[in-house]
Amino acid sequence: MVMAKIQVENLSFSYHDQKILNGVSFTVEQGEIFCIFGPNGCGKTTMLDCILGLNKPDEGKVFIDGADALTLSPAQKAQRIAYVSQKSDRTFPYTVLEIVLMGRTAYSGLFSSPGKEDIDIAEQALNSVGMYKFKDRIFTKLSGGEAQLIKIARAIAQKARLIIFDEPTSHLDFRHELNVIKYIAQIIKDQGISVIMATHFLNHAYFFEDCGLPTRVALMENGAFGAVGFPADVLNQENMAKIFRVWTKKFSDSNGDRVLNYLVPVDFCTGGEWQ
Repeated sequence: MVMAKIQVENLSFSYHDQKILNGVSFTVEQGEIFCIFGPNGCGKTTMLDCILGLNKPDEGKVFIDGADALTLSPAQKAQRIAYVSQKSDRTFPYTVLEIVLMGRTAYSGLFSSPGKEDIDIAEQALNSVGMYKFKDRIFTKLSGGEAQLIKIARAIAQKARLIIFDEPTSHLDFRHELNVIKYIAQIIKDQGISVIMATHFLNHAYFFEDCGLPTRVALMENGAFGAVGFPADVLNQENMAKIFRVWTKKFSDSNGDRVLNYLVPVDFCTGGEWQ
């Protein structure tokens, strides 16, 4: 039997007396993308922080490659999970190559100098997201879209088989948003990496599915999953009305041999009735 890349069982978490997560369970298989949608404050980032070990859950377990995450050292966990945040991470004027090389610290140590192999891996990672020519640029001078691709390259250089994205295209313009999700799709195809992605953009799930990737989605509300399944089964009028209070329409189109599916917001709905 093939072991799930990650298995989350009955995860619960509270801030003081306020319940944020309430018994969340799911698995992600190798090469699969798992998209999590939900309104602001529903618990998406808190759940990701529990998986990463930044929050200690009140109850529940996280298993990575079958191992209890709590038994893994920081280096062991970093070799299994990479993280790409929505924040800019712009503190010091490191070069782009130096930023990507930070993904190798799980193997070389925080205060060790990177070797030739590390540099080769970092340069290959930059090339895989089309950013090799930027390697000597100062990271703090990059645009938001360019910086996000560098962070993806850093995650690739980390050689983890699972990458967690927290709203990777927030604050990006239309072109850079497409560029980022295309590279995410490409690395899943090329390297068989598993992905957990929290996002506000529902059509990302349809994009990944239309690219031929194994894609599942979860709708999150009040710290729990209200629906989990394939995009076509979950991203429907009924669920959008329940979770987001928005009336939507689904459309399908074709582009060559690809069928494109996408969801369009039409209006607000109140009291269970379309307005």
